Amino acid sequence: MPKPQRNLNMESDATEIRITVNRADDDKSISITGNDRDVWGNKLEFILSCLSFAVGLGNIWRFPYLCYRNGGGAFLIPYVLMLLVTGLPLFFFELSLGQFGREGPITIWKVVPLFQGVGVGMFMIAFFIALYYNVIIAWAFFYLFSSFTAELPWQSCDHWWNTAACRRFDTKNCTAHEGIMSANGTCFFENQLTETEWKDLNATSQSMKLPADEFFHNFMLDITEGFHEPDGHILQWRLCLCLILSWVVVFLGLFKGVSSMGKAVYFTALFPYTVLVILFARAVTLDGYINGISFYITPQWEKLLNARVWGDAAMQIFFSLGPCWGGLITLASYNKFTNNCLRDAIFISVANCLTSFFSGFVIFGIVGFMAHEMGVPVDQAADEGAGLAFIAYPEAVARLPISPLWSILFFVMLLTLGLGSQFTIVQTVITCLVDFLGARRHYKKMCLLVCMTGCGIGLTMCTRHGMYILQLLDNYSGTYSALMIGCVELIAVSWVYGVDNFMEDIKMMLGKLPAPLYYWRTVWKYITPTSVFVILIFTFLDYSPSDYGDYKFPVWADVLGWLISFSCFSAVPIRAAWLMAGKSGPLWARVQQLCRPDAEWGPDRRRTDDATLNYIDSKTPLANDDEQYEMDRESPYLTRVSEDEEDDGLHMKTPSRAKV
Repeated sequence: MPKPQRNLNMESDATEIRITVNRADDDKSISITGNDRDVWGNKLEFILSCLSFAVGLGNIWRFPYLCYRNGGGAFLIPYVLMLLVTGLPLFFFELSLGQFGREGPITIWKVVPLFQGVGVGMFMIAFFIALYYNVIIAWAFFYLFSSFTAELPWQSCDHWWNTAACRRFDTKNCTAHEGIMSANGTCFFENQLTETEWKDLNATSQSMKLPADEFFHNFMLDITEGFHEPDGHILQWRLCLCLILSWVVVFLGLFKGVSSMGKAVYFTALFPYTVLVILFARAVTLDGYINGISFYITPQWEKLLNARVWGDAAMQIFFSLGPCWGGLITLASYNKFTNNCLRDAIFISVANCLTSFFSGFVIFGIVGFMAHEMGVPVDQAADEGAGLAFIAYPEAVARLPISPLWSILFFVMLLTLGLGSQFTIVQTVITCLVDFLGARRHYKKMCLLVCMTGCGIGLTMCTRHGMYILQLLDNYSGTYSALMIGCVELIAVSWVYGVDNFMEDIKMMLGKLPAPLYYWRTVWKYITPTSVFVILIFTFLDYSPSDYGDYKFPVWADVLGWLISFSCFSAVPIRAAWLMAGKSGPLWARVQQLCRPDAEWGPDRRRTDDATLNYIDSKTPLANDDEQYEMDRESPYLTRVSEDEEDDGLHMKTPSRAKV
């Protein structure tokens, strides 16, 4: 018997050592891979990073508004149900996938290489969101610096940026008696004027603006009337400096990877809760607090019959927890392999929802106070989005004693909420690049490059029509594309890779199958993909052309928005076609090979010990020689064709290692 020939090949660099031993007699190989991927300093850093990512600006400026608009306390019923069928399953799904593969959103698709475009789409979504999210953080910096004064600059109408439309007088006593105050401060009643004069006065009153509104639009943004104005490209230098500062902070929080990010999240995750408690304690002492809270939580059960309520609940859960952006996969990829990601998913999902609900008591308590001060109904003072955070709330705190203090606290809270989410979003972009390009040794350079690129592009949103660009990105970059990618992601893993195989992967990490077993299997295969698809359909049906205030965006702007959205999803078929073009052999055989896990999928121990899954190196062209092609035909993923049947190709079956 000839002596076995041993070929020892070592490839070494700072990031990876691969040893391959080939035996000529049995053609078996053993691969030992050393991976220096960073890990979290401790379990708490990961928990706080996920919590900081999930609890963002939307918890403060969107959930309370949706709750009051959709039935108050009754809204919690669809909200909790959507958490169980959409939010929690997706959250646990992505944490498990990232932790098992220990790869970024692009390279994690060694699990099903044909769908690597899903990761590319996630990378693009994260990049687009990072661009405009940091502009909002820059706004918070602008307001924070503006708050360090004896009197808040949006407290009166006596500044150069104020116009004749600024509401200069307290209208409370007038409106309380059903009158309307004119621009010169005179209170008129309906019986004092003709019908035409009363209508004109009412129209004038509706066009009047709060001082906080003019500070936001006329001073900070210096906004134009639309894209058509030729001087809209002029940069606002104060806002540019704030944007540069925000990107510097992001760089300092991420330049050492998860080691620096893990330290930063102690502040960005915990400080907002401290401020929320302080603001809550102040809000309960204000006049009008009870009116605001009653408006917020009083159940309106009849609204549960409205499909829009359920759609809003599903969309809020989906976008609040942030799946399908790549952030959860990125965070989990730095976990220890045996971390209990199921317990983490449940804790973070529930904490996120409770934070949203509690923030409503703070926000609507103070909105109730503002409505009381202005003598208007609460619904006229309530708002959502940037209008709540940068107009309604600043207007309210301006009416409080020691108003600069409360303004500083509020905007520091907004900053920490925004930065906590932004750290994860930018970390996702960086992780995708360093993993895909194999540039872990150059992480700091890549971090600097991403931050400089983001800052340079973000400056376009610091121009006079920058608000319209931001609205366009917000409307299109992370909505339709994220939902479409979410559907494909679930189908690829649950149906192509196999939910039973995925369950076994989780068992390898947790030491046992996740309970309740049939719940996870059912939601991942059927319920969650269906719910995400329904949310997608609802979002399409609810579509309306972009606008901001009274300005309607031109058609070309919406076309550009759709191009941004579909460019993210188009990465899925384009990347699949690219990978198939790199193979040889019959088309269906190429598809089958790319639907099997890559040879490097999963931990080293799993790749050497698991004899059931037949791993194929997707980098090797199919059917380069007869031996390789015959090996593919013997894969357990392929059904055997009986001799009396006509062999018309390869037949694929769903892979399964064990019945769960």
